[in-house]
Amino acid sequence: MASDTKKNKQKTGKGPDPQEIIAGFHTLRAEQRTLISKLSEFEQDLNEHKMVIETLKNVNEDRKCYRLVGGVLTERRVKDVLPVLLTNQEKLLKFIEKMDEQLAKKGQEINEYREKFNIKFRGLDNAKQEDKEVPESSRGNVLVS
Repeated sequence: MASDTKKNKQKTGKGPDPQEIIAGFHTLRAEQRTLISKLSEFEQDLNEHKMVIETLKNVNEDRKCYRLVGGVLTERRVKDVLPVLLTNQEKLLKFIEKMDEQLAKKGQEINEYREKFNIKFRGLDNAKQEDKEVPESSRGNVLVS
């Protein structure tokens, strides 16, 4: 029975229903939130690397230090650990740049989706609507709270 309604919608050419549009929008927003949380996690790791590097620069190279590698605490020398930390810091910087680009693309994708389906937010877009007259042909709007 549900497949019959989908076939009827495809024949009439109305497109997706509001629930599907909202679900797609929420999926995009969830992906954006995931990217943001991962980005903040990597930025925190980068800050930790910077702090450790600055601390180890002022220490004798032959001094013992401990490094957590895969959940195992290993004993090393500062001269062995510092180059690895510097390499990791460079890799983290490059990775954070890539994630920033992905986040910008996701934001652009969300904005395009909003424009495509004319999605409005309660409270944010209502003030804008009061300033402009809304034509009667805009019945396809979707409100998201």
